[in-house]
Amino acid sequence: MLNIAFIAHDRKKDEMVNFVTAYEPVFKEHKLYSTGTTGSRIMERTELTINRFMSGPLGGDQQIGAMVATNEMDLIIFLRDPLMAQPHEPDINALLRLCDVQGIPLATNIATAELLVKALQRGDFAWRELVHKYKPE
Repeated sequence: MLNIAFIAHDRKKDEMVNFVTAYEPVFKEHKLYSTGTTGSRIMERTELTINRFMSGPLGGDQQIGAMVATNEMDLIIFLRDPLMAQPHEPDINALLRLCDVQGIPLATNIATAELLVKALQRGDFAWRELVHKYKPE
């Protein structure tokens, strides 16, 4: 079981809900996290249980980032809106940087999200299970 987070900017929330709905059977096998509104919207349309953090601008990105920093997050799907300035851009950049530092797979568009979910279906994330198994205390 992997820890997977969903984040979507306002104009990408419908796209995220449709994506997660399409892959609901895959995601139900994992522990799911999300920023506030995105998680609520997903749960309205699916039978998935999502552990929700605050909304992104109120610190939700940073809460997910804290899990990344401690190597507790395995995969993030963050559908960003590249055409709209975000008031919490520094938080977003910090999250992206943490994913790079920790080597956490991160999709920022639907095409990459699709590739990562297909890899998840094939079992290509088994190496993350080893990270959890041998995590130093």
